[in-house]
Amino acid sequence: MKIAALVSGGVDSSVVVHQLKEQGYDPTIFYIRIGMEDEQGYIDCPAEEDIEITTYIAKKYGCKMEVVSLHEEYWENVVSYTIDAVKRGLTPNPDMMCNKMIKFGCFEQKWGHEFDKIATGHYATTTELNGKTWLSTAKDHVKDQTYFLGQIDYLQVSKLMFPIGDLLKSEVRAIAAQQGLPSAQRKDSQGICFLGKINYNDFIRRYLGEHKGKIVELETGNVLGKHDGYWFHTIGQRRGLGLSGGPWFVIKKDTKRNIVYVSNGYDPETQYGKVVNLAGFSFITEDIWGDFEGRKDISFKIRHTPEFTHGYVEKIGDLYRIHSDEKIQGIAAGQFGVVYDADSKLCIGSGMIANEE
Repeated sequence: MKIAALVSGGVDSSVVVHQLKEQGYDPTIFYIRIGMEDEQGYIDCPAEEDIEITTYIAKKYGCKMEVVSLHEEYWENVVSYTIDAVKRGLTPNPDMMCNKMIKFGCFEQKWGHEFDKIATGHYATTTELNGKTWLSTAKDHVKDQTYFLGQIDYLQVSKLMFPIGDLLKSEVRAIAAQQGLPSAQRKDSQGICFLGKINYNDFIRRYLGEHKGKIVELETGNVLGKHDGYWFHTIGQRRGLGLSGGPWFVIKKDTKRNIVYVSNGYDPETQYGKVVNLAGFSFITEDIWGDFEGRKDISFKIRHTPEFTHGYVEKIGDLYRIHSDEKIQGIAAGQFGVVYDADSKLCIGSGMIANEE
């Protein structure tokens, strides 16, 4: 079986190669460059060190390696999407788009189609049920990354392999240390990769500029301060507001009047909701519900967290409405809600949050 292993130089993808070799496979290693060079300045990940480590892994395990570029595709599918969403006052998810459109989209079209499987270092698993492949959660619930895979489709999930999905993070690091891999103690990457070492606000400022506006207390209407543009703030944000007497949380944004509304306290009633509307819902493996009346018990996430929230879903036209069993914080339009079965094992699909309850 021909396997393409996507290796970034981090500990997780490095151990993927070891696991595949242990299982008797001889993967071809691919390092994907996704930084972007444009007329306004250079944006890149610290790729040279990553490539050096990946090259070492390839030599250690006797694997063929290719460094491929998806600069332009990443800009068109991920960076532009992020800028547009922020400009509209939404909360984007670049990592989710990168998985769907780049790693398992453009890469597949250019190189992956020559292989039987694509292996990655995601903390996820697949489950075979009734002859079909389902995306399912990892052994390590803290590191589980199925949320970021919630937008992939059946053709993609049926071709994926997750060699470390049945391992704890501690076990992955132990294997890396035992094998003397240079990434064994390397810290996990944080943030959005295309930014490299550039500050997120500096990146947004480069493309959207600044536009002074008011910070207003939601309950009283009092003006508490000023901001440089609503696009620098996200729903649920606590830090970076520059207000005293907090904690203050961003509750909503008025994009037409450039106002950011905040509320004081750790858990005021205004921060929470129990209803999440999902538009454009897409099933990963198949539509397991069809046209139904009543409710379907589910678990779900509206962001990448170790915990699942339980509730039920109902269908209203083309809209799927989630009713949560408990109040949840920071429901943000533009973000994705990812739905799982009631046992939090199988990932069913996802839709974009269409409200800010």
